[in-house]
Amino acid sequence: MRARIAAACARVGRSPSDVRLVAVTKGRSPDEVSALLAAGQRDLAENRVQAYRAVASAFPQPDLRWHLVGHLQRNKVRFCRGFALIHSLDSERLALALEAEGARHGHVFSSLVQLNVSGEASKYGLAPSELAPLLALVRDLVHVQVEGLMTMAPYDPDPERARPVFRALRALALGHGLEQLSMGMSGDLEVAVEEGATLVRVGTALFEPEPSLTTSAQPGSDSSTDT
Repeated sequence: MRARIAAACARVGRSPSDVRLVAVTKGRSPDEVSALLAAGQRDLAENRVQAYRAVASAFPQPDLRWHLVGHLQRNKVRFCRGFALIHSLDSERLALALEAEGARHGHVFSSLVQLNVSGEASKYGLAPSELAPLLALVRDLVHVQVEGLMTMAPYDPDPERARPVFRALRALALGHGLEQLSMGMSGDLEVAVEEGATLVRVGTALFEPEPSLTTSAQPGSDSSTDT
């Protein structure tokens, strides 16, 4: 995976150190997670708060950085202080819920705004036109910090079809002075890196045999991970 990222960086003159590999542990066994840690991986992700609580309790190493990459319900906010980064801020109501929770505990939630750039009804995320009002709200909050944007491209066996989506997200980030871009999964991470991704969310390709490295999320999935 790191070799694929490095090759994509080389094609566009980027440093591989500018791209963080986020390993999605959704549905993986303790042995599989242990293998990731043994290989030096420290950025791990879950797409459900309940799953994160279970796996994080089994791996309490303080140097791990946990990411939430799936939809976050407001009633689960109280369990989210352990996340280094929430990739799925997608409403003003969620931002206010995070602010209230952060105020209670003196905690700042680092987050990415999830945008539905492709407009697919099956995907979570704000429409691009809704980004500016949310950012205006968050600027007045003390315990929520937006570091960048996240999106998912439509499933397509041709990763080049994802390029316009990733390019649009980068333009939106630049327009709002945001640096972090969470985009790209197992099947389209090279295109995402070429278009400026700073975080790529990879699950399938880390665990499956070599032939599946070119697969991506299956049609019909609304998860922010690949499975």
